[in-house]
Amino acid sequence: MVATESPVTVLNETRAWDLLAGQQIGRIVVVDDGVPEIFPINYVVDGESIVFRTAAGTKLDGVLKEGRCAFEIDTWDVDHGYSVVLRGSVAPVTEASALAQVEALPLKPWVPTVKTIFVRILPDDLSARRFAFGADPTNFGTEPEDR
Repeated sequence: MVATESPVTVLNETRAWDLLAGQQIGRIVVVDDGVPEIFPINYVVDGESIVFRTAAGTKLDGVLKEGRCAFEIDTWDVDHGYSVVLRGSVAPVTEASALAQVEALPLKPWVPTVKTIFVRILPDDLSARRFAFGADPTNFGTEPEDR
């Protein structure tokens, strides 16, 4: 880490979308019967939305029941870590022309299972941060106590 660099930097929305587009795996958080559940999903960025495929089950039940979710990715390189969090509304893609559009996206099931339901996440809130790696500060901004 460069000595003058802040260890945490808030990134703009354009950079957040760039980071999202550069990854394929994220985590979706849904609430099912009052219990938060988190699932890894593979996804693709489509405009300013996230699209993923799924089948019937807890993940789909949670997103359909609440109509909202949180989605997160993280990545890193030698000097920095990155986190992007999106909160938004969720709806299955059902209209014929929209369905044809998402079926043409480069989005295949991650595991060999039948996943015929496409779901779109539209963001209400998108945030991204960069974390500069470096040495652990020994005093955390305080002087050591006298012994």
